[in-house]
Amino acid sequence: MVRMSDGGNSFRVHVLGRREPGVLPVHDLLDAEIFVESGFVHGRLGICFYISDLEQWSEALDDLAEGQEIEWLDNGNGPVVRIEFQEGDTGVPVVFVEDTSASGTVATIPMVLDEGWVEEQREHLRETLRTWPSEVLKTSPGAYEWRR
Repeated sequence: MVRMSDGGNSFRVHVLGRREPGVLPVHDLLDAEIFVESGFVHGRLGICFYISDLEQWSEALDDLAEGQEIEWLDNGNGPVVRIEFQEGDTGVPVVFVEDTSASGTVATIPMVLDEGWVEEQREHLRETLRTWPSEVLKTSPGAYEWRR
């Protein structure tokens, strides 16, 4: 779903699949893993999020394309992904993966990416949405049905 790398440092989010396929309302809950790698650190963090969180990722990509910093997955009870730009340089993103609620760890991964990296992330997002489309509709608080 996310693949950012400059050859030495990388940040990836790999979707594993639906947490409980066929079970309302959690059918659209996706299990995933975050990977961060550099010459100094290699880390993996299991996460889960709803397909609706992918809309927030899409909005974050819009902000990144305009040189704005973003936060994603900040739901108050899990990891947070922040992307900032090195001071004075909107072409060098720095990814922060903060797992303060569980391990208390923060990984900081700067990357020198090729032009067009945001559009590349949009294509990864489109592929994720094609692979795992939203199939659950919330009809009212606490009530769900299958999309037709």
